[in-house]
Amino acid sequence: MKKLPTWFFATAAIFALCGMIWGIQMSASHDHTLSPAHGHLNLIGFVSMSIFGTYYALTPMAAESRLAVVHFGLGFVTVVVLTPGIALAIADQSEALAQIGSVLAVISMALFAFVILRHGVGSTESHPFQDHEGRPKPAE
Repeated sequence: MKKLPTWFFATAAIFALCGMIWGIQMSASHDHTLSPAHGHLNLIGFVSMSIFGTYYALTPMAAESRLAVVHFGLGFVTVVVLTPGIALAIADQSEALAQIGSVLAVISMALFAFVILRHGVGSTESHPFQDHEGRPKPAE
């Protein structure tokens, strides 16, 4: 599925633009109070989503799975919940969104690990723990 990697990359680019604009605003105002939230927007919103998109572009079989679509949604929601959650926690208003966003981030990464173990990496590898005929690989 070519569209899923595109969604990951497009979303990553939008999050990066938001992070850059936010960084310029912080610099212009000389107020870096929310820099942890800005950092998480860039790290999870741009870096992680870009890595996920790269994986799915390299592994089309994984991109065609329902788990990949769930992974995209979960990654997106993680950024949208975690970033303002950190800002609210810094402002001593509430830590609930930051906590929920952190749990979502862990679940998103665990799902990514599961998808990698299930599909391997690359277009020719069907499963990392099986040979090309579907039999388990012998222990080395």
